[in-house]
Amino acid sequence: MKRSFVVPDDISDFAGSTAPNGMPVSATAVAESVADVIRERIIKGDLAAGARIVERKLSAELNVSRTPVREALKLLRADGLVEISRNCGAQVTGYTPAEARQLFDVIAVMESLAAERLAQRITPDELDQIEDLHAAMLAYYKVGNVEDYFDANSAIHDAIIDLCGNAALKDAHKRVMLRTRRGRYLAIMSPVRWKQAVAEHETLMDALRLRDASAAAAIWRQHLSHTGDTVAAVLSSDET
Repeated sequence: MKRSFVVPDDISDFAGSTAPNGMPVSATAVAESVADVIRERIIKGDLAAGARIVERKLSAELNVSRTPVREALKLLRADGLVEISRNCGAQVTGYTPAEARQLFDVIAVMESLAAERLAQRITPDELDQIEDLHAAMLAYYKVGNVEDYFDANSAIHDAIIDLCGNAALKDAHKRVMLRTRRGRYLAIMSPVRWKQAVAEHETLMDALRLRDASAAAAIWRQHLSHTGDTVAAVLSSDET
């Protein structure tokens, strides 16, 4: 969901600035908004692994002071998306093919458990919600719209976690998923993998419609494992 407030021109404006709904805009909210912008660029590859993030340039581009940019970078460091050093400043982190496999091994276990639990308890309204997202994803796939496809795809993955009824799983997943989301975007750059991923989503929907928990868990674990294999292969090819 996009934020509805206007980022202030300068950090000194925080106390008096307001959102369109009349609520005050806090320093934390502005830093989070800046972090959202940077995070999206990392996920979509506009900021590649190893790229430097220059505070001065970014503050000028986003029309904010350097303070919220600095705070945003700290948030992204906590997410594992950037590293900050005295000599090099902020740089986008990457991961090796082996690390990609390890990350997706973990995500595959988490999301397959979520799919299993959701299939056991899914309500008609929840199924309708995921059906709508799935239909939108298929429509974007058919016209080759990568950006909107990825957003709809991510919304499905997030909905499965959100609706599975396990708060502990949701919290643990959030800490790991931010690093793997970039990998998932990389994976759909392969036409073969993209087609395969869509078929796996179709199989998941069949399992959810039938309330088949074991089938939902199996296909979702396979789906994330295949994504991890693709990401590792892409990273390996970049090293050669």
